[in-house]
Amino acid sequence: MFDHSLELRDRLTFIHSPNGYGKSTFIRMVTMALKGDVEGLQEIPFTRMDLNFSDETNLIIESENGELRVQMQCNEIESEISEDEMRSILDVLYITSDRLNVKKLDGRIVPALEAYASEFADRLRTANEDNELHMEKITKCRKEFGDDEIVFRSKDLKAKLDFMKDAGFEPEIPSGYRFPPSRNDVNDFRDDYIALAYAVSDYVKRNYSLAESIVVFRDILNGLLVGKNAYVNESGTIGVEFDDGTALPLNKLSSGEKQLMIIFYNLLFHASPGSLVVIDEPEISLHISWQQKLGSILMDIARLRDLQMIVATHSPQIVHDKWDLANELRVERD
Repeated sequence: MFDHSLELRDRLTFIHSPNGYGKSTFIRMVTMALKGDVEGLQEIPFTRMDLNFSDETNLIIESENGELRVQMQCNEIESEISEDEMRSILDVLYITSDRLNVKKLDGRIVPALEAYASEFADRLRTANEDNELHMEKITKCRKEFGDDEIVFRSKDLKAKLDFMKDAGFEPEIPSGYRFPPSRNDVNDFRDDYIALAYAVSDYVKRNYSLAESIVVFRDILNGLLVGKNAYVNESGTIGVEFDDGTALPLNKLSSGEKQLMIIFYNLLFHASPGSLVVIDEPEISLHISWQQKLGSILMDIARLRDLQMIVATHSPQIVHDKWDLANELRVERD
C-alpha cells in the first residue's frame, strides 16, 4: 500500500508515524532481510525492497505472488545470493516490542529476565574459571622493549585490571611477581615480565568487553532506578535490592524496570560490535522522565559498542531533544 524510505543517521535513527503506516512491518522486513529469513518475507505483501550499504553494494529483494528473488548488486552487476549469504552481510539484533518473554531452544516460553539471568551466570562462571595467566604459551615472545616501555605498558594494563575488578574479574598473578613491576623488577627479570605483560594482555582481551558490559549495565540502571540498586555479584547473580539492602526478586520488579533491564541487557550482552540493532517501541511501560533520558543512553551505548540503531517509536518523549535524528514515515494522499 505504501512506499517508504529511510536514510540512517550517525549511530542512532528514530522513525515514527501514525498507527497503520507500516512502521513495525518496515523494521521487521529490514531484520528479516539481514537474517536471511526468506519464509518471513514471503508472508508480507510487498513488491521490492532495497538495502543500500556504504560500500556501494545494494541488496535487492523482489516479491511476486510470494516468490522472492534476492540479489546483491555491486558495480551495477546483479547476482543472486543464498539465505546464508544474506545472513553474512551484517549482524542484526531485533529487540521486539513483545520482549518480556522469550522462547528457549526447547520451545518453552519463559520470562526474559529469568532466561538472561541464567545465561549471564553461565557466562560469568566460564570467565571466572578462566582466570589463569598462561605465561608458558608466550615465553618465546621476545620483542625488544625498553625498560620504561615495559613499565608503562604494565601500568596501562593494571588500570584495565582495576576496572575489570569492579565487575568481579581478577586474574591470578603468579606467585613472586608484582604487577605492575618496578623498573628494577624489569631490569632483573626482563624476560619474565615481558611474558607476564603478554599474559595479562591476553587475559584483558578475553574478558574486558564482558567486564565493561557489566559495569555499564549496572551503572546505567543505578542512574535510573529510584530507591533501589542493581548489582552483579561474584557468583554471577544479577539482582536488585532496596537502598536498605533488602533483596527484590527480578520477577517483582515493575513492568518499566523489567523493560529497562531487558533492553540494556540485549544491547550490552547480545549486540556484537559493528552490528545493526532494531528496537521496536522502547517506551513501553516507561515514565516520561525515563523516556526523555533513553535517547542519550542509547547514543552512548551505540558509540561504546560501535552499533547502528534504528528505533521505532510512538513517543515524542523518546526522541526528546534529538529531532535531527528522527524520520517520519509519510504517506502521500490524493
